[in-house]
Amino acid sequence: MSLRIYNTLSRALEEFSPLIPGQVRMYVCGMTVYDLCHLGHARSMIAFDIVQRWLRASGLAVDYVRNVTDIEDKIIRRALENGETIRSLTDRMIEALHQDADALGIERPTHEPRATDYVPQMLNIIEKLESKGLAYRSENGDVNYAVRKFPGYGKLSGKSLDELHAGERVAVLDGKEDPLDFVLWKRAKPTEPDDAKWDGAYGMGRPGWHIECSAMSCALLGETIDIHAGGADLQFPHHENEIAQSEGAFGKPLAKMWMHNGFINVDNEKMSKSLGNFFTIRDVLKEYDAETVRFFVVRAHYRSPLSYSNVHLDDARNALKRLYTALSLVPAQEVAVDWADPYAARFKAAMDEDFGTPEAVAVLFDLAGEVNRSKSPEAAGLLKALGGFIGLLQGDPERFLQAGSSALDGAMIEAQIEARSVAKAAKNWAEADRIRKELLEQGIVLKDSPTGTTWEAAQ
Repeated sequence: MSLRIYNTLSRALEEFSPLIPGQVRMYVCGMTVYDLCHLGHARSMIAFDIVQRWLRASGLAVDYVRNVTDIEDKIIRRALENGETIRSLTDRMIEALHQDADALGIERPTHEPRATDYVPQMLNIIEKLESKGLAYRSENGDVNYAVRKFPGYGKLSGKSLDELHAGERVAVLDGKEDPLDFVLWKRAKPTEPDDAKWDGAYGMGRPGWHIECSAMSCALLGETIDIHAGGADLQFPHHENEIAQSEGAFGKPLAKMWMHNGFINVDNEKMSKSLGNFFTIRDVLKEYDAETVRFFVVRAHYRSPLSYSNVHLDDARNALKRLYTALSLVPAQEVAVDWADPYAARFKAAMDEDFGTPEAVAVLFDLAGEVNRSKSPEAAGLLKALGGFIGLLQGDPERFLQAGSSALDGAMIEAQIEARSVAKAAKNWAEADRIRKELLEQGIVLKDSPTGTTWEAAQ
């Protein structure tokens, strides 16, 4: 089976064929580094870490760019609040990002460009757009993109210009000829620090957010790339605007495929700093080990919403224990994966269908059951090898199991019972049955009654 990827642009699964045989050029929008990364950022980093891992496992050479936005309104405000330079703030936050990503087993990208190193390239694209009539200078000194002059605007998000116009606030135009237009170059304000300004053809100022990624992607990967990716919240307006800029300037498709990961939700709302409902990666890692957090993310499909709660993380920890328990039974023999093996073939089929990690994880559990039955070092080796393709099961089994109780304690059991109650309330009977079966395998018997659910150790 060949690899198929869901393309947001076409809204369909498409067979993946690199523009250059054997090579993949992939750009993922990274973090705006004014604060610590939260679990929503972790999900995006993990999702596309798995994508690049599987592309490489499929025999492809991957040139992977994940940028850093190190100049933006929020960064300027935070630096001023802290009484420090922008560079001091962004250096600290980039170092923190690396620490968090490394802890979660996220491999470093091939390139990690900082936006501030590509201002000349941004100005070059803006000048191209102006020469083609797609950009104009405003009275306030800004340079804006003329959205209505770009045919096809809205093709990624599926939004028509009329729909977008209906939702616009027309009271404040900020020097724009049309409310839909967006800024390419912001004229410097007297109150802004010197390290937030660059001199160029449009006077002292700084780039708009969207032009940054167009410039970095083109400079490092070329005018047309294989995959452009990021969180679902970037689909509009950020990625839509990138298309308008890059395709307007160069007259070529920006990317062959567009990928977007789903949100992590808290109480049915997207986890975000603007809503204040976020949990930083390092705060979560104070309570849970990094591999459990990674497994919590991996066992959901990257495009699906993922609900955050301690109950779900506890469940992830217990499920991961089952895999490590199998590996603790017999030393894993190092194996070269034979993709004709039934387990390996199922794993590959899952990953080749839009990086289907939930199905791939199910294969790991089936294989763990085989290890439990057969005590085969070869089966254990295959379990470890397949887990490695998604960044799991590479630790020492005994150390992982000893990090917490090898048996469920009361609080963990109650958390599982609560997760089962939530599943039953949602009529997700398969999930409720899975939790009951998992507890039974660990020696815990559940008893349902009209007044609730109790548990006892199996006799």
